Amino acid sequence: MTRRIASQVRTISQLGALLVTALLFVFLVDTRYRLLPQSIHTANFLHHPGLVVTDVTLTTCSSINPLSSCRLDPTLWHRIEKDLYLHSGWISSAYLHVQRKKEEELTDDDKVVVGLRIGRLDPGVGEKGQQQERWESRPANIWLLRSSKKKESDSNRAVTAVDVLFGADAVDPRPGWSVTQTPLLLDASSRIQAARITIRHGPLKADKKDVVPRIRKDGKFKILQLSDLHLSTGTGACRDAIDANGDIKGNCEADPRTLEFVERILDEEAPDLVVLGGDQVNGDTAPDAQSAIFKFADLLISRSIPYAAIFGNHDDEGPKASRLSREAQMSLLSTLPYSLSKPGPENIDGVGNYYVEVLAQAPSQNSAITLYFLDSHSYSPDEATYRGYDWVKPNQIQWFTETAQGLKAQHAKYTHIHLDMAFIHIPLPEFAMQGNVVAGGAWREPSTAPGFNSGFYKALKDQGVVSVGCGHDHVNDYCALTPQSKDAAKSENVGPWMCYAGGSGFGGYAGYGGFHRRVRVWDVDMNSGRIVTWKRVECCGDDLKKRIDELLIVDGGRVVVPQDS
Repeated sequence: MTRRIASQVRTISQLGALLVTALLFVFLVDTRYRLLPQSIHTANFLHHPGLVVTDVTLTTCSSINPLSSCRLDPTLWHRIEKDLYLHSGWISSAYLHVQRKKEEELTDDDKVVVGLRIGRLDPGVGEKGQQQERWESRPANIWLLRSSKKKESDSNRAVTAVDVLFGADAVDPRPGWSVTQTPLLLDASSRIQAARITIRHGPLKADKKDVVPRIRKDGKFKILQLSDLHLSTGTGACRDAIDANGDIKGNCEADPRTLEFVERILDEEAPDLVVLGGDQVNGDTAPDAQSAIFKFADLLISRSIPYAAIFGNHDDEGPKASRLSREAQMSLLSTLPYSLSKPGPENIDGVGNYYVEVLAQAPSQNSAITLYFLDSHSYSPDEATYRGYDWVKPNQIQWFTETAQGLKAQHAKYTHIHLDMAFIHIPLPEFAMQGNVVAGGAWREPSTAPGFNSGFYKALKDQGVVSVGCGHDHVNDYCALTPQSKDAAKSENVGPWMCYAGGSGFGGYAGYGGFHRRVRVWDVDMNSGRIVTWKRVECCGDDLKKRIDELLIVDGGRVVVPQDS
């Protein structure tokens, strides 16, 4: 009996030692290759209130030695989980570490960071207004100004959060944050996007107020649909950028040109809401998706325009070590000002299944328009049987149907005609049906709708949705109705209209038949239950001011069938 107990104890001890060894191995390897799930890593988007930064430093380690660690004592230092070489350094990695403390736990020996600069020279030497300040040097030409004065910890001078972004065009749209003008001075190849520190001074701003989109006083509501922006970390390279004659232009930077186009349309159209229709991020050229996301968010936040996002097949692509999952991207988006984006129910396939209610004119609390957003996923899970792309899943359709039915009683309280619209990224199989009524644009490339039809179009029709917008096929920009009978125009249940947005970004392909980047506008008039849609283009001449392919798709709350169909 004693021998058996001793044997069991020995076995348990061996298993315990094996488990500890395995966990240690996974930890060491994860510091190099990010094997663990995204949720396990502490996302730096979560900047806890009540903390002040007391020190900042940088560590480097070997990329080829798995036992070399860039992690300082985690009880003292918080590591920002971004390799400053974006996992592209031949032999080195580097990470920024931040030391933080709760204000009430500060001791007489602690100093609070009140300034951070990047430069080869001491800011306290020769810089006007800094002569009396004592700046401390840190690796990569980081300079810190720290204060031991107690009152500094709760002042607007105190640095309360630190983050890292990448690229010469990096911006930080979060309230109270600012990006350092000079990048970190690392021994890195010019092909690696420069790392830039961004800091927040003062306390965390008040929690994001809920944005409530409303019909304007004139009874109208305008939606701008941006699809396939394909933004990169850094400026990116243009694909298929053509001039007015249709000739391919020389090398150009994609993101500045994309954002300049979007800025112009935002200012000219003044939309009430922007729909980001997927592939905002070009995963393969965006090793730091956060930097790419902040670029489009900055345009919208600076103009106080609400926005709602869904994902495409490219948003979360890229090397495993650096790509940002859909869950993490949505977590980031949902914290930003003016964002209406939500992850949706956890028990439903995909990330970003949600709806947005557009309320009637103030002070009414009744919904006038319901916008449904669903994740159309990425690539086919059964490539052997259904080649190409994924489809809206049965539990998503069930969620949509139950949600739409559950909202009908509340929507009936609206004194005008309530309208339902939907947005996805990958087109439905019905977009490519033979015999479709096609209007308001061109069918330039084969539709890459999924090979399996899960029945979402029928569900939309059954619930009275009048339109569904998509992206994905960059150079298609037409609207379509499924084949109609002779009596279709008299039917109470026609549609919904299916409309491509057309590609907006220069980081994605174009090039078919002189295609210029474009966006889609949805102009809703609740006075008459009418929806008119058109496109705006990036180039050229008189087309810059035109409403391209303007089309009436809904009138009196009913889908309009073109007379010549």
